[in-house]
Amino acid sequence: MVFCVGCFVGLALVPPPKRLSLLLQWGTVPANVFDAQDSWLRQWWDPALLRLFTALFIHVSWIHLLSNLLFLTIFGLPAERLLGSLRFLFLFLAGGMVANLVGALTLAGVKLPIIGCSGAVSAVLGAYAALFPRARLGLVLPLGLYLEFVRVPAFLLIAIWVLLQLLFSYAGPSYGAVVWWTHITGFLFGIVFALLSRQAIARRLRG
Repeated sequence: MVFCVGCFVGLALVPPPKRLSLLLQWGTVPANVFDAQDSWLRQWWDPALLRLFTALFIHVSWIHLLSNLLFLTIFGLPAERLLGSLRFLFLFLAGGMVANLVGALTLAGVKLPIIGCSGAVSAVLGAYAALFPRARLGLVLPLGLYLEFVRVPAFLLIAIWVLLQLLFSYAGPSYGAVVWWTHITGFLFGIVFALLSRQAIARRLRG
């Protein structure tokens, strides 16, 4: 989270032309990931694939950044406590990179960058849904003139996050069709990862 905020502040301080250059340099540009004129084996050694990782920490909209970090905090803290820090870190990074890869494959040839940790957050949400299927979360909401503490199903908040991300699908060319497929992939990755981690979690809790 700190690294995402640091990258966002750093980009905000850079002049717009240079900012676009950095987005193209460090974001996941589908046209650079899999060039149809090159062999698949050679492309796996291409530094462009490293952008699947670096793109996770790049945001250009503060609303996009805050929404990602808010839901990462709400769902990431309990998921990390159950999974353990190292396993959770792997979930976040691997889920985000796989999501970016699928996004790049579905937009082969597109020269606009895929950026943001939405795919990684989707993986966290998927893992949370699998680990805590009946969870309810406490929220403080403004109801009339007072603030009220209410408990709502976790799936309701996940649905709200999905709606927010769908809105980003129409926010501009830097998001576009990328959002939907990266989020689906990340969410499914998180569910599968959580299910495969159940035995490891049980051993960790017993230890």
